[in-house]
Amino acid sequence: MRPISWPVVLAALTLSFSLPALADERGPAERLEDDLRALFADEGTLEIGEVSEALIRDRVTARDLHFAGPDGQQLWLDRYEVSGDYDRPDEVRIEGIRLETPGREQSRLSAETLLLDAPSRAVLPLHEETWPEGLTVGGLAVESLSAEFAGRVPGEESGEGRGRIAVERLQATGLGRDAIESLEFSGLAGEAEGDDEFGSGTFSVGFARVEGLRGLQGPEEERELDRLEVRDLDIESDRLVAALSSLEVDGDMADGEGGFRLEALDLDLARMITLAPEEERTQLRMASNVLTDGSGQLRIDAASTGRWESGETASRLLGELTITADEAFGWALDADLPVRLPEGVEPAVFLARMDSLEGVTLLGGRVDATLSDLGLFGRLPTIMAASQGVSEAVFLEQARTQAQGFGMMLGPEFEALFSGLVAMMAGEASELAIHLTLPADSELEALSADPLALPERLEMRVESR
Repeated sequence: MRPISWPVVLAALTLSFSLPALADERGPAERLEDDLRALFADEGTLEIGEVSEALIRDRVTARDLHFAGPDGQQLWLDRYEVSGDYDRPDEVRIEGIRLETPGREQSRLSAETLLLDAPSRAVLPLHEETWPEGLTVGGLAVESLSAEFAGRVPGEESGEGRGRIAVERLQATGLGRDAIESLEFSGLAGEAEGDDEFGSGTFSVGFARVEGLRGLQGPEEERELDRLEVRDLDIESDRLVAALSSLEVDGDMADGEGGFRLEALDLDLARMITLAPEEERTQLRMASNVLTDGSGQLRIDAASTGRWESGETASRLLGELTITADEAFGWALDADLPVRLPEGVEPAVFLARMDSLEGVTLLGGRVDATLSDLGLFGRLPTIMAASQGVSEAVFLEQARTQAQGFGMMLGPEFEALFSGLVAMMAGEASELAIHLTLPADSELEALSADPLALPERLEMRVESR
């Protein structure tokens, strides 16, 4: 038996089949009971404890609902409450939700509350195109033995895994079949047992929000979003131990600008080394010592912005990128590229997807990059010399000779590049700046497909300081 799709489950709690119009003399209590029974009319049996109307406010409530499906599925609802005009409610509130599916892929879902804000009717039919203005779920928890929550591909014959996800609060607005205006949740925590890329472990997210999510019914690679925000992410698994303070992504290029900002990604390399297979620990420990000076803790901050300026015959793409690994290195990139896009292509659409460079003509431009030593290059000679069984002086002399060899093969610019790296390792320089002037009237697809030909087609200037 296949596991129930959880997004469908939440929707199914408020879906029913269309009913023919009944007599006007039916009261809200009778109408609610009839509509709820129609919800599962052809799927199983439904028991309802009682249905009552409030004496003062426009409110009708059904209590103690229990549905039993043909394959053993069971659903309990403590309370189903409709407030306002029954034909156009202000809200529908469901409390005490519990769903269980038996069998090999057993799963359980529970939620303290499910609130539908301004739904088009008390019980939405399956073909309903008018969705509620908003949806809020409190105290959501999902437990499963299925492959879906164990981090495996559904249907894989790789044994069972357990998983659990809990969310304190989830809120969505602007719901549709193919798009969501906003989706926000707080207090998410999960755990999984599996053998996927990250293995078994736990994770938590303090807060996350997605805005302008589109393309839900199409292929995953065609989905778009305007904005993503994540705060206080913690992961502890067999292969990854990390914490992230915040991540912000601006994917809406309609205003001419987008980008991302990542703050305080802390990688616990020391802990990951102890979790790695024994035969891999020596090399991992060496890499950790180079990056962290023996602390085993690596912090990374990054930021990137991209923007475009549209002209009559050409567009101008500008971008900036900075990456900082504390006590290791810094990397900064600045680009200014005039380009001619294929006819009929809007710059905002091109930048948002960036799935192909076909038909894009480069009209020159520049790229400036700066590599800064924050401690990494000063540690390299000691570790590399020890691994080769030579002194640091001998290692540096060999490195200078190799840099000259690269210059003979690739040209003086590359000799300056590798000589600058050696100067940073020797403590003679702290930064390496690379300035590129790009060729005009060039197809970007062709340039990216043949990077080895770039030295002959661009101008490169290297400075170490």
